[in-house]
Amino acid sequence: MTEKVPKQPLHPSVVSKLDPEYVEFHNSTLQYITPPHTLPWDPALRNAPAVPGGSLPLPVAKIEDFDLKYTKFRAFTPQGTAPAAGWPVLIYFHGGGWTLGNIGSETGFTTNMSVRAKCVVISVDYRLAPEDPYPAAVEDAIDSLNWVVEHGKAKLNLDTSKIAVGGSSSGGNLATILALKAAEANPPIPLFFQLLIVPVTDNTASISNYWKVNQYTPWLGPERMSWFRNNYLPNKEDWTKWDASPMFAPKELLRKVPKAWIGIAGMDILREEGIEYGKKMQQEGVEVETEIYEGGPHPIMAMDGVLTIGKKLVTDAANALGRAFGTA
Repeated sequence: MTEKVPKQPLHPSVVSKLDPEYVEFHNSTLQYITPPHTLPWDPALRNAPAVPGGSLPLPVAKIEDFDLKYTKFRAFTPQGTAPAAGWPVLIYFHGGGWTLGNIGSETGFTTNMSVRAKCVVISVDYRLAPEDPYPAAVEDAIDSLNWVVEHGKAKLNLDTSKIAVGGSSSGGNLATILALKAAEANPPIPLFFQLLIVPVTDNTASISNYWKVNQYTPWLGPERMSWFRNNYLPNKEDWTKWDASPMFAPKELLRKVPKAWIGIAGMDILREEGIEYGKKMQQEGVEVETEIYEGGPHPIMAMDGVLTIGKKLVTDAANALGRAFGTA
């Protein structure tokens, strides 16, 4: 029998700071996975689960796919009777560094939000880099919101006065940007809530600033994050545009975004920029709740099938969404 060779062993300096359950799962499973950024690019890399260890999807009443201009989205409708005004809706964007992931890669999470917050969840299958770099994903995000406003009531019995946006990692980036784009629209599209999980908010980040604190963290380190960014934003001059890096959004737009819940992994390379973006919104009068999951590296949300800390993050997110919609 061939001995398994670790491809991404834990850095000794972080072991004592990480959640013990994560350390065990990393050592038994994750360290033997070849990181995609070390391989020649092939779209087939997307066929593997973006992150192993997720929970099984919860049963919902209906799952339907709808076409957008360039792509599609999947709608999850919970069981039970819709409120008189229709279902509240979460427009959701999966993670994967704008490069990996697909419409089905976070179904455990999206069904949890649908069932536990009693809302329709729309998971957008936005175009991916490097084939479709920035701003393709942003255009698809705007398309999804326009569809909800124009067709949501008729096609899915949505209450379009209760539209939330959410996402994880690169999807959290798209959700923050969509909230800003909705505020910028003429006339503005009023959004209800932002559910941001380990979001990318500043694509100029590096080891010299935000990444320094957790540069030796597992799974998403500086090399992998740089690979994702270079796939999505090959032109460096785009890095400071606010629809790539919401940290650079003008104050007049920031103050118009809806209240937000931000889930931050304490051992994440993206920790500092997530916290900072929350503070920026608060400075403009936006109500923000930031929850930090100490000891958790970047992908804990998608490991809720094997990690207690991941289960807690998913539960807290569902509760925050339910409170915002008044359905919890």
